[in-house]
Amino acid sequence: MTDGPRAARLRDLHERDLAWMAGVERDLFGPSAWSETLIREDFRYGGRRYRGVWIDDRPVAYAVYGFDGDAFSLLNLAVLPEHRREGLARMIIDDLLDEARSLDVPDVWLEVAVTNEAALALYRSYGFEDVRVRRRYYQPEDVDALVMRRAMRPDEAS
Repeated sequence: MTDGPRAARLRDLHERDLAWMAGVERDLFGPSAWSETLIREDFRYGGRRYRGVWIDDRPVAYAVYGFDGDAFSLLNLAVLPEHRREGLARMIIDDLLDEARSLDVPDVWLEVAVTNEAALALYRSYGFEDVRVRRRYYQPEDVDALVMRRAMRPDEAS
């Protein structure tokens, strides 16, 4: 898949990509980052999609989504700072919503830090609505998370 002026490709992550993902997690999310151990265990046994975006054969963004219990959720999304505002997060959200449509799920859920204004604007532009606040969700920073939901309408074009 290509979008934008540079050739951006979206594909599933492979096990060989997980160390890179864990490094980005540490760099971007600090103490609340997913550990490499957690990433590897979830990748092997979690039953979720691990997707990445490549530009010029380099990974620059990733997301994890799928069922968390009986809810279809976006669990993680990150774009390298030098590649933000290039439409890569939109590429990932489009892919997430296509997957949700193909699975005929009624809703897509996510949690986002209340301080992440760029992500909040992105999700709201896709029709995600505020559901509730989870106090002190992100630890050890004590940052609240906003739970958001997007209803998937059956009449949406795939």
